[in-house]
Amino acid sequence: MLKTEILEKLRERIVRYAASHIQGSKESAQDLAQEVLLVLHEKYGELERLEDLLPMSLEIARLKLWAARRKSLRRGENFPVNVEDLPLPSRDPDPFEQASRRETLARVEEALKQLGERCRELYRLKLQGYSFAEIQARLKVPAVNTLYTWDFRCRKQLLDKLGGSWEAPERIDRSEAKR
Repeated sequence: MLKTEILEKLRERIVRYAASHIQGSKESAQDLAQEVLLVLHEKYGELERLEDLLPMSLEIARLKLWAARRKSLRRGENFPVNVEDLPLPSRDPDPFEQASRRETLARVEEALKQLGERCRELYRLKLQGYSFAEIQARLKVPAVNTLYTWDFRCRKQLLDKLGGSWEAPERIDRSEAKR
């Protein structure tokens, strides 16, 4: 018997064995058979008789099945969780985050009061959702690039008024706060 005929019979036998042990599709059994044949080819190339190859291939298939089951258990695939039973995460920020936002808002409001009228008007229009072209028309600025320059300078002034950082200087890291 030729080696190709032996491997074809061996493949059919491995597929039947795997299909009897896998609660999946026929494709899974064929994939397992392919993996077994690959191991036989790489590690046991000297075996050529069907009497030698069959027990070895079934043992490799058994070990691969057990490895797949262990992997499935490790991942928790056998214990599905109903998504409807999971608690939804709260969208409300925690008290620490709320306080931090209030402090940042107060800092920004105070810094905005210290800016010039042009910067405050520019920020007011940007916060209302106007585009730069619309702001250009409202402020009667001759070129949009002039507006971009104003915006850059205003942001720089605001950052300077905030102490060079958008974050509060005395801000406590959450990991430190829990200690």
